[in-house]
Amino acid sequence: MDLTTYPPSPWDLHGHALAAVFLLPRSTIGDPPPGTHVVTVGGRAVVTTAFFRYAEPSPLQYDEVMATVLVRQGLRLRVWITHIWVDSPASRDGGRALWAIPKDLAAFDVDPEDTYVARGIASATTGAVRTIVPRLPLAFRIAQERDGRALVTRVRGSIRPGLARSRWRFTGPLAHLGERRPLLTLVARRFHLVFGSR
Repeated sequence: MDLTTYPPSPWDLHGHALAAVFLLPRSTIGDPPPGTHVVTVGGRAVVTTAFFRYAEPSPLQYDEVMATVLVRQGLRLRVWITHIWVDSPASRDGGRALWAIPKDLAAFDVDPEDTYVARGIASATTGAVRTIVPRLPLAFRIAQERDGRALVTRVRGSIRPGLARSRWRFTGPLAHLGERRPLLTLVARRFHLVFGSR
């Protein structure tokens, strides 16, 4: 792998995002990274699906869709990325090499106003967005499996979230998620995230 094809960590990311939260049967979720446990609510796992569009001045500009599961490492909450696709080979290679994020490639058709499509994987449509709070700080850590252990990566930044209604449809590798309305949909017209540490 050519290590010059992607930026070094951390990545200073800016853009637009749509995220939806679902509660799904624990049986639909595989085994989490070593040393972590899936968080359940009434026997159901907390699953978030999200589209991201990274724009300038991000070091790479690309579209992304992912599915994540909330896990815990002891008492500390972590985000486990189970599935993820991008339309940038540099992002794919960097995500895999730097943070053990299992990125693959896909084609996207995105209108940030209301329509998001990752061809053969997922699609979402949204209604009007209602801003609920001013810009807020955001910090969390992801946990991914590498060499038999959990590799933990810090993410921090700020986001101005809004509420919306959305409908999602999943196909192909995410077909197990079916077609459903989420419990909660958040839209961020602008966000800033610093992914990874120096």
